[in-house]
Amino acid sequence: MNQKVTFQDLGRIRYKQAWDYQETLFDSLIRSKVNKSGCGDQYLLFCEHEPVYTLGKHGDKHNLLITEQICKSKNIDFYSIDRGGDITFHGPGQLVAYPIIDLESFGIGIKKYIDLLEDVVIDVLDSYGILGEKDEKAMGVWIDASHPAKARKICAIGVRSSRFVTMHGLALNVNTDLTYFSYINPCGFVDRGVTSIQKELGEEIDYQQVKDRMKHSFTKIFGMDFR
Repeated sequence: MNQKVTFQDLGRIRYKQAWDYQETLFDSLIRSKVNKSGCGDQYLLFCEHEPVYTLGKHGDKHNLLITEQICKSKNIDFYSIDRGGDITFHGPGQLVAYPIIDLESFGIGIKKYIDLLEDVVIDVLDSYGILGEKDEKAMGVWIDASHPAKARKICAIGVRSSRFVTMHGLALNVNTDLTYFSYINPCGFVDRGVTSIQKELGEEIDYQQVKDRMKHSFTKIFGMDFR
């Protein structure tokens, strides 16, 4: 049976504003579970951020290769946050998806959840003729994952969960300016590159079309019934 999920497209939004909004929805859903006050509202948020680097709770700050002062001079925000994973970049031309859902209502655990997030992205990439792959040693979606010299990440994933309620999510590079990744070791890797749909296909991509396809993939793979 499909799960009712409220879909919201937040558009272009600064990272901290979206993070605070996620926290509000996340805390509300947890309270509903704790108080057993019925099924709390679940959400799927799409957005696009202004330039920002985020560092996961177990990440290594040395993977930021420039100082925070230089970040400020380049108008790049920086936040240490409460998700898994290491350092990553969010910015214009990147599609970010934040599911705030109760995994128990979907009948899955956190490992399966991350696996399904990867499946969503792989499904979207397939619609563009791009072969997205998983790497058992590294979360996210890759291209040429089994060829170290050619492996490149196209989607980063980092999540937080409490009482099986999730927040944070995935970031798919669509038309992203990849030069921002040169100032970090993306996700802690020093020997792998990053890419985007635009770079793989050699042309700018219709961003709204990618959003539409990803929303459809969430419906197909998770069984989300949007309202």
